[in-house]
Amino acid sequence: MPYSIHEFASGSFSMSAVVPLDEAIVAADRKVAYWHFLMRDPLALVSLVWILVILLAAGIGPQLLETEAGRMNLAARNMSPGLGGSGWLQWMGMDALGRSVLARIILATRNTLGIALAASVSALVIGSAIGIVAGYVGGWTGKVIMQISDVIQSFPSMLLAMIVLYLLEPNAYNLVVVLAFTRLPVYIRVARAEVLELRERLFVDAARVMGSSNMMVIRRHIAPLVAPAVITYWTVDVAFVMLAESGMSFLGIGIQPPEITWGLMVANARNYLEISWWQAFFPGLMIMLTALSINILSSWARRVSDPLQRWKFRKRA
Repeated sequence: MPYSIHEFASGSFSMSAVVPLDEAIVAADRKVAYWHFLMRDPLALVSLVWILVILLAAGIGPQLLETEAGRMNLAARNMSPGLGGSGWLQWMGMDALGRSVLARIILATRNTLGIALAASVSALVIGSAIGIVAGYVGGWTGKVIMQISDVIQSFPSMLLAMIVLYLLEPNAYNLVVVLAFTRLPVYIRVARAEVLELRERLFVDAARVMGSSNMMVIRRHIAPLVAPAVITYWTVDVAFVMLAESGMSFLGIGIQPPEITWGLMVANARNYLEISWWQAFFPGLMIMLTALSINILSSWARRVSDPLQRWKFRKRA
């Protein structure tokens, strides 16, 4: 029961009774599952459902629709969306060769998400490791690493990717390498900024005094505290990398036929915008909705993990 102002003024309250109450509140708050807060944010819930549908399509879609996605029917060229002779496969219309746009979008989901996740995870792991070393070691090592990072970041990422992919073969592997390389400086800076503050804390000094090596200090004390910051940024960066991949495929320096991505579908349909707009509209819509959903979920996760903002999800009395 809350104390009254008279009890505080008279000093009749007991601090031993207050502290356990606060600890109980904190403990109860930590036990609340994330789904509890997710149900109070309809936009985040819808975004999560959309991401799960996309992941399901990427997982089982190619096995079910690979044949349909490549089957040509010249009699159904540029057929408008609806339920025609091809049934539900015509729901998003047909392309210039009579292939189902819906089947091809589902088939392209795996390549689009696979490239975006592979590139962003590679940049996350490599960039964070380099940033931790730069921040913890410091000195000339840190300065050289940051100078190299500045040089990489000074080049426009799209221009650098176009030059490299023009010189090399534009396949999925090279595309992942180029996208990961252009995203390294961001993770290096985020990880280094976190480490510069963490390395001055007392628990790091205590670990050194106890005889821990630099590698052990980084692995057991620094890296676990840096991880939340870089992972939070990674959730946003996945959408950026996916948009970059789509842009490169649109320019013709990304995935090449017979492989397909959403960006390549938009590129192939740009000459048919006047007669069959749906060929470019639906792949572009998939890119927009997926990137938007990832950003919304990232913002929701950041708010829920912050105790100062978590109260916004609670029910009002």
